[in-house]
Amino acid sequence: MSTDISRRGLLAGAAGGLALSAAGSHAAPAKSGFGYCLNTSTVRDKDGNSRPITELIDVAAKAGYDAIEPWISELDAYTKTGGTLADLRKRIKDAGLVVPDAIGFAEWIVEDADRRKKGLEQAKRDMDKVAQLGGTHLAAPPVGATGGGSKRDDPKFTHPVIDLVAAGDRYRALVDLGATLGVTPIVEVWGFSKTLRRLGEALLVAVECGSSRGCVLPDVYHLYKGGSDFAGLPLVSAAAIGIFHVNDYPKVDRDKISDADRVYPGDGIAPLKDVFAALRKINYTGFVSLELFNRDYWKRDPHEVAKTGLAKMKAVAG
Repeated sequence: MSTDISRRGLLAGAAGGLALSAAGSHAAPAKSGFGYCLNTSTVRDKDGNSRPITELIDVAAKAGYDAIEPWISELDAYTKTGGTLADLRKRIKDAGLVVPDAIGFAEWIVEDADRRKKGLEQAKRDMDKVAQLGGTHLAAPPVGATGGGSKRDDPKFTHPVIDLVAAGDRYRALVDLGATLGVTPIVEVWGFSKTLRRLGEALLVAVECGSSRGCVLPDVYHLYKGGSDFAGLPLVSAAAIGIFHVNDYPKVDRDKISDADRVYPGDGIAPLKDVFAALRKINYTGFVSLELFNRDYWKRDPHEVAKTGLAKMKAVAG
């Protein structure tokens, strides 16, 4: 299938389930319906700082995960101390893991053209790092365009993007850039933002980019936080999901819940059985990644947290 598809053609395909190309989905190991991945934020240290990537690889491998989802900042910390990405790639492979994607924070979507240009330059560097690790995807959240809920105080800095069709064009620039490196950026749903807070908004950007490489990153917590109904998941094709973030949440109102409230799958009220049933219904066989920011878990032994999280994720997956 050509990577260039007219918007009219894509919209027609959307009625049949957003049938984007398989470029959006990183195939999971054949031994199970899903590939199980550890997002490294789940096992930070007691102060909320990232652990060394070499330690994180060991944690994921010993717990039994198929993959690891690092943050770009962790890769940078490793290379700043003299390590090379080639050595890191070998270490990951020797541990029996793969890197389905990494978490980056480039400003690809912002309204300001100069900032957007710098954001694309950063994204290129980030995607190159992912490619050197043998990875295929990079998370692309709406950094700098949330319109609130950011740690940055300047409201102009987080000005929301209202025209999502224009955002689709900006995403296309990011997708084309990634294609030169063999890495696909994934539009990430951020429930706390005023840009891409809902699944439908992220899908609109992916569809309107006009490329079959477009894909989205749903997250159980963010879907709840942003107000999306989980009943919409069966309308998404498996190929349109780059990776799926798994977590749970307690009974807290959407407007008050925060990242720190995330809990192990099955320990909250999220309809996870229905979520995994929906993923199976659309024949999704990509990676499901455990992403938590629970400060109580950070105080515990990371091996215990990773192992417990995997067991609970598999339990709700059925």
